[in-house]
Amino acid sequence: MDTSSTHLETGAAHEAETLALREQFDTEEQQRDAATLGMWVFLITEILFFGGAFLAYTIYRSSYPAVFGLASSSLNLPIGATNTCVLLLSSFTMVMAVRAGQLGQRKAIIIFLIITMFFGLAFLGIKAYEWTEKFEEHHVPALSNFFLEGTSLQGQAKIFFSLYFAMTGLHALHMVVGVGILLFIIWKTSQGTYSPEYYTPIDIAGLYWHFVDLVWIFLFPLFYLIDRHLPR
Repeated sequence: MDTSSTHLETGAAHEAETLALREQFDTEEQQRDAATLGMWVFLITEILFFGGAFLAYTIYRSSYPAVFGLASSSLNLPIGATNTCVLLLSSFTMVMAVRAGQLGQRKAIIIFLIITMFFGLAFLGIKAYEWTEKFEEHHVPALSNFFLEGTSLQGQAKIFFSLYFAMTGLHALHMVVGVGILLFIIWKTSQGTYSPEYYTPIDIAGLYWHFVDLVWIFLFPLFYLIDRHLPR
């Protein structure tokens, strides 16, 4: 009787440990590797997606360097630099969340993810302020009152700001998705879903978050720094 009870308890514990293992995988390590590979494949498609936008930017910037330099100098450099620092901090807290997941520290996971989400929302708020600033300065190319002071080549200036709003807008959209993913991970963590044996979703979310941060690391110098020294 006691022996049967012990076997049942052991079996239940083993089932709880392997609850996250899907039937198509032999081991949790195999499942984790497959999930990580899937995310990397997805990120490669995202790189190709953003790569087309970066290519268009490069072509136009090499064609109209003076106007692009002038338009770049109209952007708020302190705001852009602040947002860069915010995202770098969010990458650090995301790393700490993944590490907490590896150690099975549920409370630490939630705390670091909330801080990461806060940085993400701060980035979006600062970006919204900057876009409002551009609207007030009549630098929105879709509006009839568009005007960039210091040049008669308004068509070329519109190209710069079209790329600016399109690329930073796409990046912000990815950031919104990232915040949503973090909310989901926080919810699942509060339910006790993750453990040192199963923290793959936290790791995958971290990969996505770091990718979004990396895209901004390229956007910041391209839009805010290059050719700002050119004469107006």
